[in-house]
Amino acid sequence: MPKIFYPSSEKLKYLLESIHQREVALPDFQRDFVWEPRSTEELIESICQNYPAGSLLRIRNSKGFYFVPREFAGAPELKHHAPSYLILDGQQRLTSLYHAFYGTGNHCYFINLQKLIDDQDLEDCIFYLNNKEADKKFGSLQQQANALVFPLKTLFGVKNGFEKWLDEIIDLRPETGGDRVTLKAKLREVKESWLEPAEEYEFPVVTLDDNTSAAAVCTIFETLNRTGVKLSVFDLLAARFWTADVRLRDLWDIAKTNYPIIVDFEIDPYYILQAITIYTASTAPSCKRNDVLKMNVDQIKIGWNPIVKALAEILQMLRDDCGVILPQWLPYYTILIPAAATLAAVSSVTGPSVGAIRNKLKRWFWCSVFGQTYENSPNSQSVKDYSELKQWIAGGAEPQTVSNFSFDINLLRQTTPRQRAVYRGVIALILRHGAQDFHKGGKITASMMLDKKIDDHHIFPQAFLKDKFPSVSSTLRDCVLNRTLIDKDTNIRISKRAPSNYLQEIEKTIGTFELQTILRSHLLPDTPTSPLCQDKFEDFLNERQQLIAAELEAVTQ
Repeated sequence: MPKIFYPSSEKLKYLLESIHQREVALPDFQRDFVWEPRSTEELIESICQNYPAGSLLRIRNSKGFYFVPREFAGAPELKHHAPSYLILDGQQRLTSLYHAFYGTGNHCYFINLQKLIDDQDLEDCIFYLNNKEADKKFGSLQQQANALVFPLKTLFGVKNGFEKWLDEIIDLRPETGGDRVTLKAKLREVKESWLEPAEEYEFPVVTLDDNTSAAAVCTIFETLNRTGVKLSVFDLLAARFWTADVRLRDLWDIAKTNYPIIVDFEIDPYYILQAITIYTASTAPSCKRNDVLKMNVDQIKIGWNPIVKALAEILQMLRDDCGVILPQWLPYYTILIPAAATLAAVSSVTGPSVGAIRNKLKRWFWCSVFGQTYENSPNSQSVKDYSELKQWIAGGAEPQTVSNFSFDINLLRQTTPRQRAVYRGVIALILRHGAQDFHKGGKITASMMLDKKIDDHHIFPQAFLKDKFPSVSSTLRDCVLNRTLIDKDTNIRISKRAPSNYLQEIEKTIGTFELQTILRSHLLPDTPTSPLCQDKFEDFLNERQQLIAAELEAVTQ
């Protein structure tokens, strides 16, 4: 196998000059510069002490390359200039250093030489100011001379930067004769100790050959950047399709504008690409990573709009009819892939059949969630469900997920928030049933949950159970049967009180009928003689389990 990478090192000074000369740029998929100035300050401290600051990953740029270049933030525009290299990993570090040492960006960075002469710590000597404040305090050479504050933008951004600056400011100082000579010598010593390391600093650089495949670039990038922002499949395709005049990022922005529910549910565009892959497949469909990476421009042109529209409709259906009113209650994101692809495939259907399709999709959704079919191999399951859902909608047999569905309701006793899918499914089931706000009544909505901080809390408080029923396990105390959606104020008032106690207080405030209505809406026992109102925990679990089982049967049969 031919070698595709070459390790080396490059001086920071050369790298920044190359950015300024437009020889080093970024691929278009890279995110915008997001570092805070304090992070830049800390990086400069490391550079000036010659500490390691990570490696850089770059790739040779060539004509017709699948990455479209763009300049670094604050650097001269590329216009039609073709850079020699594109930085894949190291954008934030190089951009921040370019801003600091070339004086671009929104902040100016300085080093207080007087403090260094006085042997203060370096971290107390490097600082930044916003441009307006910097110009006000240290905008003139006289101000810099008075405070012996050196602007770092002069080090690389000006030829013979430090020496030129030193010659100019020394004449503006009050010292004369031998004192001036001594001061100049001390400033040169400081420069040798703290600024020369920056001038000589080298970054380890890994250079990829321009023949490296997109898939290999993705894998290499992620391996070198496990803790940083990963190079996603969407990023790679956005760069590759740019040359074919398909602006994937623009399409994504338009989708989010046209369908705000996509933003509400924090959808990763990768799921859209996966759905397009199986929706537009000419042979056996597959939506694994390599299959998505192999997608061609025609697939995007054919599939993007139908899939985006179908995805928005699926999300709306889940929100309106299935209780998934916020992304935190969506059991599986991958379940959206076959759902959107299926709905797009039958988009020509009109009339009463549309309702029948929705009902089948909803039944399949609940069977998938409680059947836990997306726990393992979700990509393979997506393809299988896509094929079987289309057949079912066309009048064929039920998908295996539906026909073979079974769920041991006793598992709810072991289902805590850690068992995310089933736990979220139960909460969604409760919301679908019309769960009402304990505080003021009224059906719980997404905006209400966000505004009033309604979240899932314990019905029998944990502290109460530990005190009165010490033999009850932590799993049983925390299981979904003992949880429902309660607003923050009510939960604070509940504290560690017995259900009989806090329910009596709520009843006095809102009345018996209203309390019973709210309890029923949460699939909770609602009569005055129920185990909930009599603090009988085990009996309560049994009764609530039956109520949830009946609700689950209604949506899966």
